[in-house]
Amino acid sequence: MIVKEVIDSPVAACAPQSGAVPSSRSCGIASTRLDRWALARIQATVASAPIRFALWDGYELASSAGTAVATILFKNRSALFGWVWDPELNFGEGYMSGAVEIRGDLLTLLEAIYRTFASSPARPWWLWQKSNDARAARENVHHHYDLGNDFYRLWLDRDMVYTCAYFPTPDVTLEEAQIAKMDLVCRKLQLEPGERVIEAGCGWGSLALFMARQYGVTVRAFNISSAQIAFARNRAREEGLADRVEFVEDDYRHVRGTCDAFVSVGMLEHVGAPDYPTLGRVIDRTLSDRGRGLLHFIGRDQSAPLNPWIRKRIFPGAYAPTLREVFAHVLEPHAFSVLDVENLRLHYAKTLEHWRHRFHTAGDQVATMFDETFARAWQLYLAGSQAAFRTGWMQLFQVVFARAGSNAIPWIRVSG
Repeated sequence: MIVKEVIDSPVAACAPQSGAVPSSRSCGIASTRLDRWALARIQATVASAPIRFALWDGYELASSAGTAVATILFKNRSALFGWVWDPELNFGEGYMSGAVEIRGDLLTLLEAIYRTFASSPARPWWLWQKSNDARAARENVHHHYDLGNDFYRLWLDRDMVYTCAYFPTPDVTLEEAQIAKMDLVCRKLQLEPGERVIEAGCGWGSLALFMARQYGVTVRAFNISSAQIAFARNRAREEGLADRVEFVEDDYRHVRGTCDAFVSVGMLEHVGAPDYPTLGRVIDRTLSDRGRGLLHFIGRDQSAPLNPWIRKRIFPGAYAPTLREVFAHVLEPHAFSVLDVENLRLHYAKTLEHWRHRFHTAGDQVATMFDETFARAWQLYLAGSQAAFRTGWMQLFQVVFARAGSNAIPWIRVSG
């Protein structure tokens, strides 16, 4: 292992070495043997991906897996050795700062990288998630969801639904697909007029309002994002539903009362595995004997912490569980019967395709609201998420459950 070399010292020449593709790019500070060793080591970690790698002085390594789909250019040594040290974290850091440049289609590149791994690489124990107590949960939500309603309005659908849509056919609009998703949730829960619903993690309130308006139920919806709750309450007043939908700014741990249906769409990812037993106890104390529940969440096939860059820059405290973890720690301790499990990962990939297109269109406005670094970070997050769902790296589960022994359950499976 190479442990010493002055990596910031300039070299007079930068002629291509063995295995490199000559480049006409002009040289500034030339790469060293250590730089080129690092680049070769990086290439070896994704050897089956058709990617070209390049350094700031024009030195390149051709794809060893056929025609390259894109080139990853490292513009400085910090970005290069950051990847060697921790690629999952520092690729994102380099891309958002502009120190790493992608020449080619970002989505295709990320899909190629994801497909090189059969499963999630192991992470050291200190990178696994700790408990999201009430204070940490509020800070995490503020980091992501309180960026401003105007920001999200630029690229979400008109109802501001920030979860996986449901596409009856691939060519329906995002607006139509989000309405179809909300209707699918209601039909899976078999909602009836007059029933009481508790929603944990209600976003901007679209599902709660839809349930009340279309299915005649009353809803208590909980969220700890001040910006989202204010938006949702205003919508309820404008739509004349304030007497049937109560938006509560509080943590899911404090949910009280009894309900006929418990629903959580897109919140479980923020609960964190150590706190799943707490969520299970909340559901158990609120759900009636004939009650039904639905959990809609991003998951994965094997237990692993979420990408560290995503946790640092986008979703602090987030964790995508396996079905086994949800069953074992949320549902089984309270003898809930699982009625149905559906995987909608391709629907989430399609949702992200729409979000990315709209985000790209609004790119200049996003950069003006924040800055170029923020805009690049979110471009990477959205592209990486789409690639993860397209390649099966991530899953999207809907789980329907009820009290054990209850016969107030669907006679046949609800489908789209």
